[in-house]
Amino acid sequence: MKTILKNNVVTLEYAAADTDGNLIDTGKEPLIYLHGGYDGIFLPVETALEGKSVGDDVTVKLQPADAFGEYDPELVNIVPLADLPQPLSVGMQIEGSTEDGDETVTFFSTVTDIADGVAVLDANHPLAGQALIVHCTVKNIRAATAEEIAAGLPQGTTVLH
Repeated sequence: MKTILKNNVVTLEYAAADTDGNLIDTGKEPLIYLHGGYDGIFLPVETALEGKSVGDDVTVKLQPADAFGEYDPELVNIVPLADLPQPLSVGMQIEGSTEDGDETVTFFSTVTDIADGVAVLDANHPLAGQALIVHCTVKNIRAATAEEIAAGLPQGTTVLH
């Protein structure tokens, strides 16, 4: 029986919930990742999947630092409406960038409030600061191609930063 090892492409059915059991992500599409430290899946989940076979179930509780990070109040900014694209509404996500040495870093912020000619922008991930419970079932395991290993991800997938 084939088991999950480094440089396997793994297909999972999954669901993620908060610690109260409220479903956050129903995993409508299967998750396909390259196993073995390529950052395609949360590390504690990858560790729990090591050596598992098709049909095996894994449930992992992730602390915020192991999932989408701790909530950082320094990532919340108040910006004049005149400096932002219009029309603007609460809940909207806008893209921004900043210079970090010689590199331009792109980030996304959520508009959390608009009042008195300013908007509150929060660049934290919407799930930052939350512990999660991830349940997954192994659906397929196959050897990765040399191209997939070189790219660090399965063919036909992309990584969003």
